[in-house]
Amino acid sequence: MTDAHPAFSLEGQVALVTGGSQGIGLGIAEALGGAGARLLLVSRRKAKGEEAASALAARGITALPLAGDVSRQAEADAAVARALREWGRLDILVNNAAVLTRKLAQEMTEAELDRELAINVKGVFFCAVAASRPMMARRRGKVVNLASVGALIGLPERAFYSATKAAVAQLTRSLALEWAPHGINVNAIAPGFVRTDINRAYLEADPARLQRILAQIPWGRPGTPQDIGPLALYLASPASDYVTGQTFVIDGGWTIA
Repeated sequence: MTDAHPAFSLEGQVALVTGGSQGIGLGIAEALGGAGARLLLVSRRKAKGEEAASALAARGITALPLAGDVSRQAEADAAVARALREWGRLDILVNNAAVLTRKLAQEMTEAELDRELAINVKGVFFCAVAASRPMMARRRGKVVNLASVGALIGLPERAFYSATKAAVAQLTRSLALEWAPHGINVNAIAPGFVRTDINRAYLEADPARLQRILAQIPWGRPGTPQDIGPLALYLASPASDYVTGQTFVIDGGWTIA
């Protein structure tokens, strides 16, 4: 639990983090768990989820892994039901699960488009709706969606991925309006380049390309999952009770350069 400011404490609260076994999701889980939240980590790979939960437990954080595919409505509902069964409440949802196919638009297959749409958009919607029910019953809840700077600017080889993240930003705004009367805050985070498993190979395969990317970032480096976690903590905590419908860019200054 953090003692920096009581408004950032999540002691006694329960958070469901999709894609929480690695990368940005794990960085967010570390921040929420460090502030006192109990965690349900949903990921498609059971072993990866168990590994993440064990690592968090070693730091004194309560985390349960759950294998699930959030692009299926029944499995999104089941994840929320598991949190309620274990702890009797759900206070926070972090919609982090996503896939990225980095290709020219002409090379994208219909199957790849369907997969990105299913996980990046439908998964966010299914989990948010499922989580909203117990949150509405308690008249309080925090939903944090992971968008991308691709929702705001053009990114080559990521046209459809960027379109899905723009959809996440718009879902964030619309759901925030619908659910404010029920005490639910809905916000989004739009990261820039972050060193994660999903893009590490891309960043490191071509040193010259990496230097071109770094030259566009005023802060001079890619982000890390630990850069994202504190912002997610703010949006999940009572400190952000008067904030809703916003998409927060965290990119080292890249989009303003």
